[in-house]
Amino acid sequence: MNELRPRRELRRREPSRRSKNRVLIAGFVAIVLVIAGEAAVWSATTQRNDADASVAADAISAAGDASSSVTMPTLIPAPVFTAAAATPQEPAPAPAPAGFDKSARSIDDPTSIWFVVNKTRPIPNASTYIPPDLVDLRADIPNPYGYPLRQEAADALASMADAATAEIGQQLVAQSGYRAYDIQEIVYNRYVAQLGVAGADLTSARPGYSEHQTGMAIDILATGSGCSLDGPCFGETTAGQWLAANAYRFGYLLSYPADKTAVTGYEYEPWHFRYIGVDLATQMHNEGVTTLEEFFGLPAAPGYLE
Repeated sequence: MNELRPRRELRRREPSRRSKNRVLIAGFVAIVLVIAGEAAVWSATTQRNDADASVAADAISAAGDASSSVTMPTLIPAPVFTAAAATPQEPAPAPAPAGFDKSARSIDDPTSIWFVVNKTRPIPNASTYIPPDLVDLRADIPNPYGYPLRQEAADALASMADAATAEIGQQLVAQSGYRAYDIQEIVYNRYVAQLGVAGADLTSARPGYSEHQTGMAIDILATGSGCSLDGPCFGETTAGQWLAANAYRFGYLLSYPADKTAVTGYEYEPWHFRYIGVDLATQMHNEGVTTLEEFFGLPAAPGYLE
């Protein structure tokens, strides 16, 4: 009996198999719970790092708490950038028309149709100068003294005479044309004898200073006009008025207008026309400039320098 007691006490002290199993189960459950907890923590962390999951979770939380006064922020879509429409470019302006080229021809060369000769601009080497290409006028143009002109001026005169016949029924007369240096000397001295030097200088050029010597100037009258190369008579006739208004169409310029004596140095000569070419004559007509001196910006020439 005394030997059995210690064994019973030992049995009481030793855990039973059932107890051991319970301990094992409890331990296993504890491990499972630890693992589950870590998983939950990891999942929550992952959700916080995921922007979409965070927004979804916040939305669910707000929907489940009806009493919450917190207003969830509205998702604002990212702006969409549209390329700006290209601004239509205005067409380039058309280039301005080029101005009249006053340097296209010489005004110093006596063979140039733009040559300017006046009381301060004599013809170079005048005593021996003879212009090129002098020709007789067309046979049907009255030319009582047989004066020639340079070819271009003669052709233009023929066209102008035809137009005068067609438009006003007037026959133009070539009263004078090219004069050589010695012929001009005779003419000028005759005026000096009649009017004196001062009077002659207002109506006739000194030799070497005459447009007639260039072969591009002509004195024009009309059949039946009853006028001479003196005074304003011809300017009052139908032919004289037509020439004053239309000579530019054929390249001719009225050299000595009534209101330009202070510029040209000559009294009004409604019969004296100078060929300068259609382009220059038209440009001067369009601008309303009546003397070569003014058009080319040359000094006035009311008197001789000597």
